Amino acid sequence: MYNNVHVLDHPLIQHKISLIRDENTGSKEFRELVEEIAMLMAYEVTRDLPLEEIEVKTPIAVAKTKVISGKKLGIVPILRAGLGMVDGMMRLIPAAKVGHIGLYRDPETLKPVEYYCKLPTDISERDLIVVDPMLATGGSACAAIHFLKERGAQSIKLVNLIAAPEGIEAVHKEYPDVPIFVACIDERLNEHGYIVPGLGDAGDRLFGTK
Repeated sequence: MYNNVHVLDHPLIQHKISLIRDENTGSKEFRELVEEIAMLMAYEVTRDLPLEEIEVKTPIAVAKTKVISGKKLGIVPILRAGLGMVDGMMRLIPAAKVGHIGLYRDPETLKPVEYYCKLPTDISERDLIVVDPMLATGGSACAAIHFLKERGAQSIKLVNLIAAPEGIEAVHKEYPDVPIFVACIDERLNEHGYIVPGLGDAGDRLFGTK
């Protein structure tokens, strides 16, 4: 349906997405579920990591086996909601460095405004995974990708839990080279720029704010 878009429809991911959609799911459970979904998605996002063969002595004999070939990874959450996905990813790739991009959406224009950017110094050498639970208008994602490319990033993947078609199209139009990994593609955006049916404001639900 979309070029360079990967929908991760594993039953465990879909089950947990249903739980975080529920308006009765409280902040504690919501945070735990987002972390678990991010960890499950990390399996697929890192599927193309290069391997190299090594020899390991087992209690029985020497085995020829494989390890990740020293590829440097970076996780870049878009603040603040993206923070909820970092720990789940880090459980699988604990050696990854973490950068942060702070953006907020202007309530009038719906355009992203940068207020913070702190990244590893060697981002040009890293495969970067940009994380944000929601891909709505695509403005924040495009802005984050722009900041990373401006600072020398060569390899970027975008990972979202739920995406609107409008957001996917915006990112693909501006950055067709950036693969997008999502758990669900929803119907549309409403007049306020929220994903329908979505799950509400991910940041508010993660941190218990209104």
